[in-house]
Amino acid sequence: MQTKKLFDQDSYLREFTAVVLSCEPLADAKKRSDGAAFAVMLDQTAFFPEGGGQTADTGTLEQREPADDPELAADGVYKCVNGATVVDVQEVGGEILHYTDAPLPVGAELFGKLNWEERFRKMQNHTGEHIVSGIVHEMFGYDNVGFHLGTDGVTVDFNGVLTDEDLAAVEKRANEAVGQNVPVTVSYPTPEECAALDYRSKLDLTDNIRIVTVEGWDVCACCAPHVSQSGAVGGIKLLSCENWKTGVRIRMLCGMDALEDYAARLENTRRISNLLSVPQLETADAVERLMRTQAAEREETAKLRRALLDSKIAALHETDGNLVIFEDMLDNNGLRNLVNAGVLLAGGICGGFCGNDTDGYRYIIGSRNIPLRAWAKTFNTALDGRGGGSEEMIQGSVKATADAIRSYLGV
Repeated sequence: MQTKKLFDQDSYLREFTAVVLSCEPLADAKKRSDGAAFAVMLDQTAFFPEGGGQTADTGTLEQREPADDPELAADGVYKCVNGATVVDVQEVGGEILHYTDAPLPVGAELFGKLNWEERFRKMQNHTGEHIVSGIVHEMFGYDNVGFHLGTDGVTVDFNGVLTDEDLAAVEKRANEAVGQNVPVTVSYPTPEECAALDYRSKLDLTDNIRIVTVEGWDVCACCAPHVSQSGAVGGIKLLSCENWKTGVRIRMLCGMDALEDYAARLENTRRISNLLSVPQLETADAVERLMRTQAAEREETAKLRRALLDSKIAALHETDGNLVIFEDMLDNNGLRNLVNAGVLLAGGICGGFCGNDTDGYRYIIGSRNIPLRAWAKTFNTALDGRGGGSEEMIQGSVKATADAIRSYLGV
């Protein structure tokens, strides 16, 4: 017995009753991250199974009995005696399986309840995608060749390139379709009617074709639930577009998801506006000015560091022993260059150190005359350090004071 698809004709059905036809434990339950442990088949369902690029509905299934109190029971109050969370729904071999976190008794009548907010947002997004895909097809002749609708939004792939100007035009027309609040209807035309019907489809369908029509804007074969009027989409926003294979991939949001996304972006803009002390609509210009200022400051800092490095190198002196340099003003490359210059003057090692007595010091050490790989082990052991490198140069860090470092190196 196949499960009756209540969602096919009534996308707004959020609660229903059904009888359990089977309940089987999942062999791979321990491998699943969603908590599913059982596969439940019902005689009918309002839960949409994953398909057509859209993720499955979630919700609950409960076995109910009248309340123990006769007066409450007379008022229609029930108690739950068995319940399970529906975490996934799949159509496998023509059967709709509800994946639940608990078993349900075969033959029991259940009360099903969808996670309605999640479902309705998907309906908004999916209908909005139909409108956008229909407009792109009409305006540019491109086909929708890929679609994904999950909790993270909507992506749509088209087999042609769209410019920023193209996308702006599509978005404007799509929101005009929303504003017209036209009917969105479902039909099952006969094969003969389908042959005469101009509709979009990614599959070569022949029978039992479910057609979703956004009146005046799109006709498409689709198995998913949709809103009943285009106005319920609530608004369409195209967020990004990137090259994808021979065409483009668009990311978009509709309705409540688009509103939440806008709120997050507005809050981000507000924070930037406050940090830069500029009006919200001037934040981009302010950031560009800040980046130009920072680039100029980085260039000036680089000049000063080069001048500092030259002066530090000029101050080095030749010695038969070790050279030890403590320097916090140079970056890592500058410190390395300073050590390289000191190596030519030192008969032993030349060590450059950056840090403080509380947190320790980073070091770069070089030598012309001492093999440093073996020497580094003794040095790190004595000064609670770690690091290594080649025979000519090593780097690492030590948890020791400056006086301890100088004392160990005899300077």
